[in-house]
Amino acid sequence: MRTGFRRGWTWIAAGAALTAFAVLFTPVVAGLVSHWSHDDSYSHGFLIAPVAAWFAWERRHRAAAAPLRPSWWGLAGVAGSLLLLLAGVAAAELFLTRAALIGLLASSVLFLFGRAHLRVMAFPIAFLLLMVPLPAIVFNQIAVPLQLVASGFGEGTLSLLRIPVLREGNVIALPEVRLEVVEACSGIRSLFSLLAAGIVFGYFTDPRPPARVALAVATVPIAILANGVRVAGTGVAAHYYGAAAAEGFFHGFSGWLVFVCAFGMLALLGAAIRRMAPIGRRAGRVIAGPSLGAAG
Repeated sequence: MRTGFRRGWTWIAAGAALTAFAVLFTPVVAGLVSHWSHDDSYSHGFLIAPVAAWFAWERRHRAAAAPLRPSWWGLAGVAGSLLLLLAGVAAAELFLTRAALIGLLASSVLFLFGRAHLRVMAFPIAFLLLMVPLPAIVFNQIAVPLQLVASGFGEGTLSLLRIPVLREGNVIALPEVRLEVVEACSGIRSLFSLLAAGIVFGYFTDPRPPARVALAVATVPIAILANGVRVAGTGVAAHYYGAAAAEGFFHGFSGWLVFVCAFGMLALLGAAIRRMAPIGRRAGRVIAGPSLGAAG
């Protein structure tokens, strides 16, 4: 009886918390949606929340079986998240308000349900971080080096193909055309999207955490390599067919093609990992591998 009353009170409190959450963060969510709509680097954000919701739904039975032990530490986290929200609003810093959203979600689970429930829901909540755009200063610290890496890769490839080329920073000069590797061509868009895709791919194809981490980490060099090939290919096309080959439909299509190729490379890597270390086998003996629903 006491347990039933406790659970009933918890769900009432959860409903009240959800209502307050909606009131406080509706402007934040609206701003996120607008950002995803206007910034191609984060257009994958539209898919992150539904996928995270599915991950949470998949864990519903584990959450129901977990002991209900609300923690006052969660209330401290709620207070800290609200302070972060206020600081973000006062400083007009969008990243803080959006980080507060995820912090409040995690803290509310801890406060209302306890540590066991937070452990169950940790992966879906952490996955939501992929939908939050980075602060401009951090974004630029990533994008600028990627521009230089991509332009350097393009220059090296064109030189190997004996195509006259001169590079000045992120500008590749060919005899008939100059190509500028701008932020949109730095590969940062495919990097963020491929990272999200790699995490989801690893989740569904391999229940072992080390393999999943390896696939997620591998998305970084794969995205950089794929974008370097794209820049080099654009330079080759521009050299033989003119500037029109480096812009418009062909330029956009090459971006999609490179992303598909990069994901194919990730899939091949996943297959190689499973071949070298078969799931369910360790040191020559068969072991019981965790199910997809129990891992992550």
